[in-house]
Formats: sequence, structure tokens, C-alpha cells
Amino acid sequence: MQITKAEKSDLTQILKLQYLAYQSEAKLYNDYSIPPLKQTLEELHQEYEKSLILKATDESGEIIGSVRAYTDNGTAYIGRVIVHTNRQGQGIGTKLINTVERESSATRYELFTGSKSAKNLRLYEYLGYKRFREQEVANGLILVYLEKYAGDL
Repeated sequence: MQITKAEKSDLTQILKLQYLAYQSEAKLYNDYSIPPLKQTLEELHQEYEKSLILKATDESGEIIGSVRAYTDNGTAYIGRVIVHTNRQGQGIGTKLINTVERESSATRYELFTGSKSAKNLRLYEYLGYKRFREQEVANGLILVYLEKYAGDL
């Protein structure tokens, strides 16, 4: 597996992988209108201009994972950690997040997930992220925000 910066030509494949990977989240919350399932290719192109988008590829060059991050005021905001459903639990998400942390000059890292997303919460806490805020954004959907400081890397 190799992790590199995504190219514009990768965005269609990354978006398809995002749609696949977020099906389990949609099912968990019984809501198939969550933002990752509604994002358009045009919106992803706009995000590409402002963010670091990494891709994980397998031996054949197929994209099997991706992550996005942007830095603002010393904080790297990490989002859309996605791994192909057939490749989850193999350390790909961990490597993607670790790469963002290594390549960023941020002093603080922040990400979020839904309160029912136990696998995501376990991963983020395993990586040293600490919960610092919860926010209800819709009926039954509570986002858990986690943070980590550069000194904790």
C-alpha cells in the first residue's frame, strides 16, 4: 500500500469510494441524506483546491482509502477518513491519519464522528485523540469532536 497526494484525476474514484464507505454510517443513523452521500464531484473539486487530499492505493494502483485535511489558525481539520469496505480493519485509516499529521505543520488536530460510530471513535481514541465536545445537529445525531496536539504525536 502507498499513500500519496491525490491528483484531480483521482477525484471521481475517491467520490465513488466515499459513497461506498459511508453506506454503513447512513445505515447506522438510518439517514441516507448525510453530507458525504450528497457531495457532488464539483464540490469535491472545490475542496481539492483548499485542502490536502491523500489517497491510499493498493499494489495494482486502485484507490482503497482517502482522507482530507485543511489547516486554519494552527489547527488541522481532518475529515472524510474513508477506507474501502473490503479493506477496513487493516490499518489503512491509521496510516492515512498518521500521514496527515506528519505532513502538516499544525500544532493541533481536530476531527469528528457521530456518537453511534463506535469503530471510528475507537480508532481515533487509539490514535491519541481526546473528546472535547459533543453537539446535536439533528434528531438523534450527535457529533463527537476529538482533538490531539502536536506534542502528543
